[in-house]
Amino acid sequence: MYVVTGGAGFIGSAVIWRLNRAGITDILVVDNLGHADKWKNLVNRRYADYLHRSEFLRLLRDNALPGGIQGMVHLGACSDTTQGDADFLMANNVAFSQHVCRYATERGIRLVHASSASTYGNGSEGFASSREILPRLKPLNMYAYSKHFFDLWLLDNGLDGQVASLKFFNVYGPNEYHKGSMRSVACKAFGEIAATGRMRLFRSSSRDCADGGQMRDFVYVKDCAEVVFWLLHNPEVNGFLNVGTGSARTWNDLARAVFAAMGREPGIEYVDMPEALHGKYQDFTQADMAWLEEKKCPVRFVDIEAGVADYIRYLQGSDPYLEMCPA
Repeated sequence: MYVVTGGAGFIGSAVIWRLNRAGITDILVVDNLGHADKWKNLVNRRYADYLHRSEFLRLLRDNALPGGIQGMVHLGACSDTTQGDADFLMANNVAFSQHVCRYATERGIRLVHASSASTYGNGSEGFASSREILPRLKPLNMYAYSKHFFDLWLLDNGLDGQVASLKFFNVYGPNEYHKGSMRSVACKAFGEIAATGRMRLFRSSSRDCADGGQMRDFVYVKDCAEVVFWLLHNPEVNGFLNVGTGSARTWNDLARAVFAAMGREPGIEYVDMPEALHGKYQDFTQADMAWLEEKKCPVRFVDIEAGVADYIRYLQGSDPYLEMCPA
């Protein structure tokens, strides 16, 4: 059996899709479905059972989970970078993750955990996913700090050699419609362009960067699922691992890729960045992906032109690749 926490979410449902492609259906999905529409992400997935996160946590604490668990993919977390309730983030993103980690490592269960590239802060320490630079990182918001704090906990307790903690960069792709304001810009742009023929990007707050010239490492969710799948079956590969293409591209590049995939002429409008993001916005991220070659991981990432084109086909209803419900 495999356990996927956050299994009804964006990356989680893609991981289940990848497991299903390999014929694996003995999967325990853990999530908090509530009144949101993310249940739709599970309609075309095959899995054995579902548990609410609170019930899963109770079973963890009581050492009462079923036996035969081969691997856990812990993606369940609050991913809202504007979340201001620090106590909630520490409970949800740190304490919960610690319970999962202790349970898995004490029983020799393979654990793949979701960290975040936001832990790199302004990038002054670079983007090498090494344990040496980890203590020097300065996250820019509370969400990032919660992810960073857990990574430090892994390091301080000597558990980074038993857990693969993945620093996901800017992920986009199918099944993110339920994320509201946290949807990728590619997803938001599709709706904006379809409705108005234009899309909006933030003006730059730096004199060294043109409007829309801020750069990110945009990574397609299908490629993320491939990395997770490979790591589940290569338990000797652990530590803090980046998941990105290794190539930074501008928001303008992303916008042009969306317009091209939709067969539209580019029409970009630049708007002021919200006050709440000032001082908390990363102008540049680029994953150091040296570990792929070092660990002989065969996954290769598509560029944004190919990834966005595939995603837009899905949003337009002509791509059955993931067989997931459209927005």
